[in-house]
Formats: sequence, C-alpha cells, structure tokens
Amino acid sequence: MSKLFLIGTGPGDKDLIAPKAIAAIQASTDLVAYGLYLDLLGDVCDGKTHHDLPLGQEIDRARLALSLTASGKDTALVSSGDIGIYAMATLVFELLDRQLQGLEDHPEWLDVDIEVVPGISAMQAGASRVGAMLGHDFCTISLSDLLTPWETIEKRIHSCGTGDFVVSFYNPRSKKRDWQINTARDILLQYRPANTPVLLGRQLTREDESITMTTLDKLHSDDVDMFTMVTVGNSQSRHIINGQKEWIYTPRGYNKKL
Repeated sequence: MSKLFLIGTGPGDKDLIAPKAIAAIQASTDLVAYGLYLDLLGDVCDGKTHHDLPLGQEIDRARLALSLTASGKDTALVSSGDIGIYAMATLVFELLDRQLQGLEDHPEWLDVDIEVVPGISAMQAGASRVGAMLGHDFCTISLSDLLTPWETIEKRIHSCGTGDFVVSFYNPRSKKRDWQINTARDILLQYRPANTPVLLGRQLTREDESITMTTLDKLHSDDVDMFTMVTVGNSQSRHIINGQKEWIYTPRGYNKKL
C-alpha cells in the first residue's frame, strides 16, 4: 500500500529538520508543497517529482496529495513548521471526514495510509532565540479572519488575557490586514502590564532572520509583516539583561523553592 507522509520541516534551518522528516521525503516519489518549502529543503528533494502549488491553493494541495497516494505513489505533503499547527494536516483529515460523510466522491482516499511527521513550530524557534519564553502555560492564536470570524478571534484574545497565558500570534498581518495586531495589543493591555515583554521574530532561523525584543505598549503593526511571529509574555514574564546579552523567560514558580 502506498503512503502519504504529512511532513513538518521546521521553521527553515536545515539543521532543525527532524531525521524522520528527511527519511519520509527520501521514501517518497512525489512531493506536494508550496514551492518555497521545497527550495528550503535543498538537495534532499532531488530526483523527486515536484508538485508546486502557490499560496491560496491549500485545498488543491491536499486533494492532490491524497489522489497521488491513492493512485499508488508514495507522497509527501510538505509544510514549514509543524504540519499539524495552522497547516495542511488538518485539511487532509477534513477531506477524509467529508468523504466519510458522503460529501466527496473519492472513496479511494479512505484506503490511503497516512503518517504525520511533526516539526518544530515558529513559536518554539522564536522562544529558543530569546531564552525560555514558553516556560509556563501558553496558547497560540491566529489573527487571520479569512477562515475564522473576527468575533471568535477577539473572544479568544480576551480569554488569553483573563487566563494570563503567554500567547504566540500567528498570521499577525498581511497586505490586506494591518489592524488586527494593534487590536490584540489593546485587548491584552486590559489584562497585563504595559512593560510585558514581547518578541518579534521575523523569518525565524532563516538567513535574513531578525529578532526584536520590545514591550506590549510599544507593539505596533508597523513593525510586523506576514513573515513575523509575535509572542507576548504573561504578567510574570521577565526581560533580563546581562551586559550585551538579553533574555526573556517566563518563570514556572520555582522561586518559591529557591
């Protein structure tokens, strides 16, 4: 039986790709992805049939990967970060769910053998760059309202505030969306101090990576783009400076035992 690998390749640095992900790509004959993701992988993709579909064609990518596998080809559907976090894995399983409900006409998809290979997400890569920002309870919220109503997103931001979670904002801004991150900032300022540490991680682990440490009151959409991940600390997160070294960490409560 042919196999469909759902692969997360991490934030961009080749050294952060899991060996299991490399092995899965090597075991595949066909690779389905947004072209940039394959470019970042380099020569590990040599000798494979590439199916490059642009941004915005996620549904087509998932359908193609399922159909290629059902036709007998070992296929890898490749995503950056972790493919199960704001990525393609959920769409594959949604299509299978629709088939089981009789909403699709691809019964052959149900015979596909699927293996999900996790990867390091942007929030983990960003936290590692500044210390231990995700050291206590945290959540992630996507600010894109293309698929989720803004009213739902706003409710989740308030819940994050009342729960005092560290939060990583994915999709904080795009060419058509430039106000959501400022609104999220204003909501969180209702619940935590203005000097709460904030990380802006752009193109994390890639050649043009930039890391900025700022505070919640200074967070602004002008400093964020679609390649930026924003992580906001909780009320206990600390920004510490030792000479030219700076770190952000979120304590777990060990100070009570120290």
